[in-house]
Amino acid sequence: MKQIIVKENDAGQRVDKFLTKAFPLLPASMMYKGIRTKNIKLNGKRCEISTKLSVGDVLTLYLKDECLEQVDPVYDFMTAGKQLDIVYEDEHLLLLNKKVGLLVHPDDNEYRDTLIARVQRYLYEKGEYDPAAENSFVPSLVNRIDRNTCGIVIAAKTAAALRILNAKLRAREIEKYYLCIVHGQMPQPEGLLEGYLEKDEEHNRVYVSERYRAGMRSIATRYKVLKEKPGYSLLEIELLTGRTHQIRAHLASVGHPLLGDGKYGTNAMNKGTGFTAQALCSYRLTFAFRDDAQELAYLNGRTFALDDVWLIPAFDRL
Repeated sequence: MKQIIVKENDAGQRVDKFLTKAFPLLPASMMYKGIRTKNIKLNGKRCEISTKLSVGDVLTLYLKDECLEQVDPVYDFMTAGKQLDIVYEDEHLLLLNKKVGLLVHPDDNEYRDTLIARVQRYLYEKGEYDPAAENSFVPSLVNRIDRNTCGIVIAAKTAAALRILNAKLRAREIEKYYLCIVHGQMPQPEGLLEGYLEKDEEHNRVYVSERYRAGMRSIATRYKVLKEKPGYSLLEIELLTGRTHQIRAHLASVGHPLLGDGKYGTNAMNKGTGFTAQALCSYRLTFAFRDDAQELAYLNGRTFALDDVWLIPAFDRL
């Protein structure tokens, strides 16, 4: 028998989701059977898998001890790099300037040194994150950008902040702005591009069309021309929908691929420019909450931007 008292960072989760994180050795079939047969109880009573947990709730598990063993802690994040460029920090979140070349999350080729691992190491060494004291929560990233895109990424320090920020991102109450350099001149000084995007998971790329097909998702990308010179334009992009590779693919689909982007542009167009990766930076965001943001309400209306964006002087040198 084992008892767990729900902490603040565990609250708001479904019972089954929480147990899956808290007890990685517990088979899913045993967990669901335990809930059904009342061998797993919430506050001494039967619960449902979808019951949401609250602070102070007590979960009691009458299951085999070997299924409830805690895995010996091995903190892989301690092998990650220490360097972080912090734009803003408070007790709920971090705003980070991710550099070109750094992954936000692990992939098949890089597991240890990622942005999220650096965040977790940073908070652990500050004493703000203790994995041994948490049942299920880990500091997490709210948004993500490509490896070769730089700029602002949001990291949540608490489960409450993560839930609120994820909800605000889905509701488009966090405005995200990018700077990019594209080939050619745009047809208008500013405009709204709309279309549909289809993701090819196998080849890690997307396809954009003006016509909808089954499985596609709508996209909207607003642009404003900041500077022009023969062959190139510097744009500010407001990302109205946050799809994979959206800016790169959307602009390429209208004949203006990003400078340095060999995936959605062509290497021939980029030859001799000195750009080996897409000229794209997530440089500014605004918290524009329309509804209650609870403990993050103090952020409403605030804008955060990078002081120096390398794309601007790079454009002037073209």
